[in-house]
Amino acid sequence: MNKSLKRALGVNSLARAAKKRLEGDYHVDEWGMDEGIRQSFWPILDFFYSRYFRVTASGIENIPDQGRALLAANHGGAVPFDGAMVMAAIMREHPNPRLPKTLHVDMLSNWPWANYLVSRLGGVQAMPENAEKLLESDCLTLVFPEGGKGLGKPFAKRYQMQRFGRGGFVKVALKTQSPIIPVSIVGAEEIYPMLYDVKPLAKMLGLPWAPITFTWPWLGPLGALPLPSKWFIDFGKPIPIPDMKYRPSEEPLLVSRITAQVRDHIQKTVNRLLVQREKVFF
Repeated sequence: MNKSLKRALGVNSLARAAKKRLEGDYHVDEWGMDEGIRQSFWPILDFFYSRYFRVTASGIENIPDQGRALLAANHGGAVPFDGAMVMAAIMREHPNPRLPKTLHVDMLSNWPWANYLVSRLGGVQAMPENAEKLLESDCLTLVFPEGGKGLGKPFAKRYQMQRFGRGGFVKVALKTQSPIIPVSIVGAEEIYPMLYDVKPLAKMLGLPWAPITFTWPWLGPLGALPLPSKWFIDFGKPIPIPDMKYRPSEEPLLVSRITAQVRDHIQKTVNRLLVQREKVFF
């Protein structure tokens, strides 16, 4: 591997981090995040953000300099690169960079190696109590309300928002009085365009899906590389959350209304960004 590529991917910093791990010289926070590992992986994330996916971020001024906020984004791409790219956008573009905690789907808990790595990089299992605790400690918290349904969409249904669950993320926002920032992502749906889901194989492997894409498994290991699509990420204006302290009877209707508002905003913004993106890959 040549020196410039090593530098771009942070190979040397990863080697130093591995050495510290072996020597027991590291610290994790209460959620399992290891700042040393996160910093070591930063060159890789930055490479994908700036050079591979060539992400264009807009609305970054809508991310608060401090205090809690719940970021709700659309999901796609079979493999969740979108969470990493949202994190990279905030860390790279915001004048006061903040590291968001990303709530990941339960399936990662079944893969010890994946769960370990994601938690070390700042991921947290998607549970209401975890989201509440993060927001009450004034963290930026990123959630994907479509969940696995968003990641597992076939290519023919790309950029069509799936159901946003039962509005659990809105209930958490109401309970913690956290503004919701809608995040619209274009680009993730083309990195692993899923043509077919081999359900028997997925069941055998304990996976939510076993995708057949344009490149996998036809190109072997090379087919596991994401395609270099052009990405746009838009951070919408915060949706203020009303004080429900004295109006609990109104909550179910309010949850439904805000959920629809967030979903509609993301869908309309995604549609606009798709028109704005002249070419998918170049």
